[in-house]
Amino acid sequence: MTPLELRASLGLAGLYALRMLGMFLILPVFAVYAAHLSGGENHALVGLAFGAYGLTQALLQLPFGMWSDRVGRKKVIYFGLVMFALGSLVCASVTSIEGMILGRALQGAGAISAAITALLADLTREEHRTKAMAMIGASIAMTFAISLVAAPKLTNWIGLPGIFLLTAGLTVAAIIGVWKIIPSPALSRFHSDAEASAARLPTVLKHPQLRRLNYGVFALHAAQMAMFTVMPLLLASTGHVPVANHWMVYLPVVIVGFIFMVPAVIVAEKRNKLKSVFLLAIALMLIAQTGMALYMPNLTMICIWLGVYFIAFNILEATQPSLISKIAPTAAKGTAMGVYNTCQSLAMFVGSAAAGWLFQHGGAAPVFWLCAVLMAFWLIVTFGLQPPLPVKTQMFHIGEHWRGDAAHLTAELSALAGVKEAVVLIDERVALLKVLQSGWDEAGVKTLIDATRNAS
Repeated sequence: MTPLELRASLGLAGLYALRMLGMFLILPVFAVYAAHLSGGENHALVGLAFGAYGLTQALLQLPFGMWSDRVGRKKVIYFGLVMFALGSLVCASVTSIEGMILGRALQGAGAISAAITALLADLTREEHRTKAMAMIGASIAMTFAISLVAAPKLTNWIGLPGIFLLTAGLTVAAIIGVWKIIPSPALSRFHSDAEASAARLPTVLKHPQLRRLNYGVFALHAAQMAMFTVMPLLLASTGHVPVANHWMVYLPVVIVGFIFMVPAVIVAEKRNKLKSVFLLAIALMLIAQTGMALYMPNLTMICIWLGVYFIAFNILEATQPSLISKIAPTAAKGTAMGVYNTCQSLAMFVGSAAAGWLFQHGGAAPVFWLCAVLMAFWLIVTFGLQPPLPVKTQMFHIGEHWRGDAAHLTAELSALAGVKEAVVLIDERVALLKVLQSGWDEAGVKTLIDATRNAS
């Protein structure tokens, strides 16, 4: 990476981390502290407030990404961050659960994930984009883990309003970071590997394998939000753990989940066992949710089921994007990821709202039974998932002055050993290839690509 690419990648990863920290910090504490608001005794409304963020995210994420193609990446990012900050200030100042619903919806209206990804694509060369995306993914995972541990103690010190004020402050810091640290791209263009295209949406939405994965991310995150809608209350009531000490429960189970996740992902990728590991993790998640519904009488059992849950969750969270990348049509990878992320945001709303209503009318067990049903159906539909080939995506820049036949070059690239799929996108000046993990004709590909770069 050049210094500019490294600066852009680290800066955007930091921007993601600051923004996600504001969202994740309320995850393990919201259900408890929202009860102190007027109307907070109504768990159905608490669930709506918790999930309202996801609804506006789902509605605006793809449109904002496409909007950034027209007006510029940074303008959309500034607008989204301002909306998020305003929503945080509303959440910090309200005294009723209805006001909290409004504030959370405003927070979600700062749907800038797609615009950030597009800006990253503008600022990095094709051969370094995967590393840059990995930096963002690592920042999100680290922020999630830190939030689970820090939020209970932090909220005990400054309260839920203080958390939202802190979130607003972090957002202002993010705005300054975009202004002072993130470079402005010399040229913005559409990137099929990183952005959603309206023209490719029908292909992605009709793809039977991608539909299975989209349901999967919906089920996983609906269950996640449902669990965090009721688990803080159960830790306080059944586990008799003060809210400030909830981190003592979350820290060991998160660590256990990470320890088991690493070898599972290595086996999945290196030994081409991705579907098998994926199915095993879904089954483990089903066991965790069923166990929570059937038998959780004390803190010990809560911790055991949470440990099983986080082992499964971490494996599923790590392997699903890899499956999307391997299965999505080469020219529609960005669109596939956009739909995938939209399903994840929608799940946040549905899971929270459903859990709040069920907890209000039937207690915790129906919430976990709902999650178990989601997992059981996911397990069933995933049996029909075609095992993905052991492939990786490679991207090559085509010479700016090359005016050859894109269809002919696509055919030549596709005919090379180890190349499973190829497409030349002349408007983007790139060739996208899916190649075997090893044994593909890298020299032949480079020869063909170099010929385009040497064209006058």
